[in-house]
Amino acid sequence: MSIQDKIRPRPETTPFQPQGFSDIRHTEDWAPELQKSKAYEQVLLDIILGILPPNARLDEMGLAKQYNLGVAGVRDALGRLSLEGLVLRRPRSGTIVTSIDVQEVQQAYDVRCLLEPHAAFLASQYATSSEVEEIIHAFDGAEEAATTRDFRAIIAMDQRFHQAVAIASHNLSLARIIINLHNKAARYWYYSMTTRPDEDRLEDIANHRAAAIAISEGDGETAKLAMRKVMGEKFAAQ
Repeated sequence: MSIQDKIRPRPETTPFQPQGFSDIRHTEDWAPELQKSKAYEQVLLDIILGILPPNARLDEMGLAKQYNLGVAGVRDALGRLSLEGLVLRRPRSGTIVTSIDVQEVQQAYDVRCLLEPHAAFLASQYATSSEVEEIIHAFDGAEEAATTRDFRAIIAMDQRFHQAVAIASHNLSLARIIINLHNKAARYWYYSMTTRPDEDRLEDIANHRAAAIAISEGDGETAKLAMRKVMGEKFAAQ
């Protein structure tokens, strides 16, 4: 049976109708097709991958040229990254990439271990069919990317998966916290991923797929346990 066959039919609901995710995605403010949204995704990935390393000075004109995007979009993206704590903007001094605080990363991970299993449980109960599709397909092509060591692709898939699950929880406050914490911890996770053997990356992908299937089947307890496994074997065993 394929993953697609395991997706259960779901009634369509309208999440967050009163307020929406105006500061996260899929709205007029941060719709994926907007220049600033594209700039945000590009700069975020380059920060995570270390292409833009800690303390690197960010030039808006240079980034706009590099990504073939408008300066205004890059400026808005840097503003959002500043609010998330990934860049530091100083008047008259410009913008720099923030350094990695290992203690802060550990604290962010601890909080994610508490919140993300609950988000997976909520997603299994409240996700719409389109949200389930997004979760299920977030890691499409991941095995090939892992074997070719295409870390940029894997990081982007991981970002999509955790963001999609958080949003599918239909809890706006929870989703905001998870996405912010995930972005902060991703730089450290990327470094760890590059030093691990290939079989570890494939196992990690399999764990994500198991969580996606549990969410698609509406199995809240299994989804919660699967997400705990995604967060790490030590935590999952508790």
